[in-house]
Amino acid sequence: MSTYFEAMPHGPIKEVLKDVFSVTGTMKNEFFGSMWQFNRNMTIVREDGNLTILNSVRLNDEGLAELDRLGKVVNVVRLGDMHGVDDPFYVDRYKATFWALPNMKVQEGLHIDKPLVEGGEMPFKGCTLFEFKTVKRPECILRLDREGGILFACDSLQNWVEPDEFFDEQTKATMQKMEFFQTANLGPAWMFESQPQASDFTRLKELSFKHVFCGHGYPLLDNAQELFHKRFKQVFDI
Repeated sequence: MSTYFEAMPHGPIKEVLKDVFSVTGTMKNEFFGSMWQFNRNMTIVREDGNLTILNSVRLNDEGLAELDRLGKVVNVVRLGDMHGVDDPFYVDRYKATFWALPNMKVQEGLHIDKPLVEGGEMPFKGCTLFEFKTVKRPECILRLDREGGILFACDSLQNWVEPDEFFDEQTKATMQKMEFFQTANLGPAWMFESQPQASDFTRLKELSFKHVFCGHGYPLLDNAQELFHKRFKQVFDI
């Protein structure tokens, strides 16, 4: 019997920018004393035929076949402490190199092959690391120096504009009340759990970028920097 997290309903893999792909799937988990069902995103970066998975979401057999047609999975990257249930599946299936922050608690049976360290080795070329320093739960962002700057985030940056078919009705209503559905938002559950301070976002403002791929919500393209800077101002007055 498989010990992996089950494959749940998901959409197709879409190429959003050249060699940057996104797929939206489902998550069920307990939060604040009740079960929630909502969507989550996996991002795939292709370089020279090799694939790096960020914010892993287990795909069904049809989805895995689609993934294999894109290239060879060589890296699995965990960006946030609140994600990661599907990392063991991909690491084992593809014998992939597993990357995470050194202080991140990972799933049972996994070990960090390559620690993510600012100024250190990265999973693909043109990539740099931003690490949140003030948070209670480890979280980071990768920046790809392409297309004017692309950020890959987990829970810290979100663009949950609206619910979709991967939500159940109860979770949809709860999240609407809690104001999860906002453009260029800071993840409400992440803010509660991690309690980041303004100094992290002052540093984050120093990055130049046009696009953001988040663990939840649509990719935010072209004017992502402007919209997220407005959010930082609203939340932290920076």
